Amino acid sequence: MCEDSHGGFGRRALFVTGAAAALTLGSVSFASAAGGGRESRTVRGTLPPGSPDFVYVPVEVPAGVRELKVAYTYDRPSVPAGTLGNALDIGVFDERGTELGGRGFRGWSGGARTEFFLRADEATPGYIPGPVREGTWHIALGPYTVAPQGLSYEITITLTYGEPGEAVEPVYPPERAKGRGRAWYRGDCHLHSWYSDGRRTPAEIGELARAAGLDFINSAEHNTHAAHAHWADMAGDDLLVMLGEEVTTRNGHVVALGTDPGTFVDWRYRARDNRFGRFARQIRRAGGLVVPAHPHATCVGCNWKFGFDEADAVEVWNGPYTPDDEVALADWDSMLVASVRDGRGRLPAMGSSDAHRSPDAVGSPQTVVLAEDLTREAVQEGIRAGRSYIAESARVALSLRATGGRGGHAGIGERLAVGRDTPVTVRLDVTGAPRCTVRFVTDQGVVHTGAPLPVSGAGVAEWRTTPSYAAYVRVELRHEAAAGPLPGPLAAFTNPIFLGHR
Repeated sequence: MCEDSHGGFGRRALFVTGAAAALTLGSVSFASAAGGGRESRTVRGTLPPGSPDFVYVPVEVPAGVRELKVAYTYDRPSVPAGTLGNALDIGVFDERGTELGGRGFRGWSGGARTEFFLRADEATPGYIPGPVREGTWHIALGPYTVAPQGLSYEITITLTYGEPGEAVEPVYPPERAKGRGRAWYRGDCHLHSWYSDGRRTPAEIGELARAAGLDFINSAEHNTHAAHAHWADMAGDDLLVMLGEEVTTRNGHVVALGTDPGTFVDWRYRARDNRFGRFARQIRRAGGLVVPAHPHATCVGCNWKFGFDEADAVEVWNGPYTPDDEVALADWDSMLVASVRDGRGRLPAMGSSDAHRSPDAVGSPQTVVLAEDLTREAVQEGIRAGRSYIAESARVALSLRATGGRGGHAGIGERLAVGRDTPVTVRLDVTGAPRCTVRFVTDQGVVHTGAPLPVSGAGVAEWRTTPSYAAYVRVELRHEAAAGPLPGPLAAFTNPIFLGHR
C-alpha cells in the first residue's frame, strides 16, 4: 500500500471544475496492471470551514482493472452546542468526467456508507455496475457540514486487476399494473431503500406497501438511480412501481416522480446558480413530474429555495404531521390564492411518507389519485391535474363534490363552471376518521368548521356558497387538538374544487 497526502487546500494544485462551487485536487496514480493482483493508495487531507460543496480526487486508473473499491473515514470532533459538526458525503464519477449533467456518474452513497465497490457485474447499493475502464476517475467528496476545527479525511482506493466480469442487463418494472379502470388509487411517491440511506430492501418495501393498501409507489433514492434495476420483482398486478430520484441539492430536495428507467438527475448546484430549470426540464423530458419535497423542513439543506415555477406538484405533507408540514400547508394555500388572483395555473399538493427504516410507516401519508387506469402515465396525469387527496392511511376514504346550476357538478381537481351568484352545495362523505373535525377552506380562509365526526369515523358534511364568495373549496380533516386554540394534526386534506367561470 502506498500513501499520499492532500494536506490542506494549499498543499496541492486546485482546479475549478465545470460544476459550481467545486474544486479538484491533485491526482492519485496507479502503476500498470501488468503484474495482476491488487494495489491500494491512501490519501489524507483536511477540508477547512467554508469548503466548496464538492471536492474531487482524481484517480488515474490503468487498463486491466476488474474492480474499484473505495473506503473512507473522517474525524468528528466535539463542537459547541448549536455548532454544526463534520459530515462528509461520497460518490464517484468514471473516466467520462464530472461535467454537470452526470455523464460520468457511477454512484453516490452520501454519508450512508464508509466504503463501496463497483465492477462490471455488481456494485455496492447506490452505485452503478459496469466496466472499470482506463482513464481519470474522480472520487467526489461532499463536505455537507464542516466543524470549526476543519474536517480531516482518509481515503483508501484499491484496484483489483484481472478480466472484467460479464455485465448484467438491467430489468425494469412494467409501466402498467392490472388496475380497476377509472378509480381512486393510493400511492406513496417518496420512499428510500438501502440503495441510498434507507435500511429496507425493495422486497421489504413492496411487502409494506401492499400491507398499507397501496396501489402504486415511486422509488426516490437520494442522488442516484441505482435502485431502478432492482424493483422489477416487486411489481405485480396489484402494485405499480414507478422509478425516480430524490434530487438532493444544498438548497432543497425535489422528487423526480416516475421518470424513464435509468434516468439520472444531477444535484450539484444551488439556487443562485440558475441551473434548476435545466434539470426540471430533463425530468419532464424523461416522462417524470417535478415535485419539491418537504419545502419547509428544518434539516440542513432541506428548505426549498428554487421557487415553484418549474413544479408540477408540491409535497405538502411529509411523514408524521409536524409543524413544518403545517407551514407548508399554509404556504401552499397562499399559492392557491395567488393563482386565483393572477389567473394562472394552480399547483396541486401531495403527501408521502419519506420512509427510510423502521419505525417509518410506508404509506403514511399517502396520495389518493383519481386515474383512468393503474399506469404510470394515468397516475401522473391525475396528480398533475390535482384530482387527489392526501390521507394518513388507507382507513381514511372521502368523496368531495360540488353541485349547482342546471345539474352541474365537479369533483376534486375539477371546476364547477357556474355564474358568480349561482348557489353551490359542497358535500363531503368520509369514512375512517373517528372524532375528526371537518373544515371547509376557501380563498377567504376557513369558512366552516363542523362538529367532530362520530367514533365510527363516518359522516357527511355540507356547506353552501357561491363563486362570488369562494373561488375554490377544499376540505381538511383534523384530529382533536391536544390543547389550546390551534387545530389538531391532519388526518386528510383535499386538493380544491374551483368554482365559477375562469
